[in-house]
Amino acid sequence: MLHNLFSPDVQHALDLVGIFVFAISGALLAVRKNFDVFGIAVLAEVTALGGGLFRDLVIGAVPPAAFTDLGYFLMPLIATVLVFFLHPQVERTQRAVNVFDAAGLGLFCVTGTTKAYDYGLGLTASAALGLTTAVGGGVLRDVLANEVPSLLRWDRDLYAVPAIVGAVMVVLCIRFDVLNPFTSGAAVLTAFALRLLALHYHWRAPRAWNRRSSAREEPEKATAQ
Repeated sequence: MLHNLFSPDVQHALDLVGIFVFAISGALLAVRKNFDVFGIAVLAEVTALGGGLFRDLVIGAVPPAAFTDLGYFLMPLIATVLVFFLHPQVERTQRAVNVFDAAGLGLFCVTGTTKAYDYGLGLTASAALGLTTAVGGGVLRDVLANEVPSLLRWDRDLYAVPAIVGAVMVVLCIRFDVLNPFTSGAAVLTAFALRLLALHYHWRAPRAWNRRSSAREEPEKATAQ
């Protein structure tokens, strides 16, 4: 089904772009944490490939694509070199990085959901793995950097929700047999647009109703998500 949506060359190119941008976000966090060059490379690789690697292991697509395509492995290393030498300039283009990150989020939640369904998972499980593909690398990045994962933080703009919406759109299209390049593209664009709107308007998920916790709220950090 996935090959019916995008040609192999287009799919590969889109994957590489998404991997590169995710790797940039991981490498930048490593620089902010004062990691050495090895730590920067590890965080770049984990951020870029973690979600897809987890998905492939769950569905039995082994060896995972991250280990069979050299481009998937090398792209985070290119991002590492770029950030290592030019991180002040890259930081100044954070807005552009956020746009491409949102595009990667939309793409990976759709392709992850579709691939999981191709391997025999049900609709709900496929959507869950689509979400994992899109956000799993970021969760691993934050855990390795000793931070609360961004998608669990109340003071972070919506990240998982756009990916959930995109994945649900895909499974609904599968359920009603209308999944095609047009509808899958609509799912990508919807997740992409929701993420950009969340960044622009600072949309955040609600916290517990009538919350009475005495715990002090952690102040929002100045660093980008």
